[in-house]
Amino acid sequence: MGERAKALLVDDRRDNLLALEAILQGLPVTAVAVESGEAALKQLLTDDFAVILLDAHMPNMDGFETASHIKRRERTRHVPILFLTAADRDAQLALRGYAVGAVDYLTKPFDPWVLRAKVSIFVELWVKNQQLKAVSEATKERDSQWLRLTETVDEAARVLRAGGADAATEALALLEKARWGS
Repeated sequence: MGERAKALLVDDRRDNLLALEAILQGLPVTAVAVESGEAALKQLLTDDFAVILLDAHMPNMDGFETASHIKRRERTRHVPILFLTAADRDAQLALRGYAVGAVDYLTKPFDPWVLRAKVSIFVELWVKNQQLKAVSEATKERDSQWLRLTETVDEAARVLRAGGADAATEALALLEKARWGS
């Protein structure tokens, strides 16, 4: 599980992206910055992210439309989205953000320490989820090996019960084959 968590930063203004990157410095996360909703959707085709920080107001495809596309994709529907906006504290915009799947909606200026704390939580959850996936895969592999070994022992027992001059040799050969994984 050596993969580092990533945060997707989406804002049409480069200075906002630089500020977000600075806020996230020192956290165990790699920031990936893009300047449009379209670029975010393309990035999500190739990379997995622990969290998305998404500007609500962008030209062409705004953050709400971008979030809607993200939540419709099987691969990305569970990635948490934090909306960031310079808009005034319009409750309707926040409700719209939550309606398209956001986990939070922050208006600028926001406290950078609050944003760091929120991102840290989602990164930690992502890391734990990756660890659970790894354990699950290891368990499946172990269970698969156990099943193959059990089937081989059962087959060796059937050979021995059937008897015959070479039964012991044949049963031993089955067990040796299973032991060495061939």
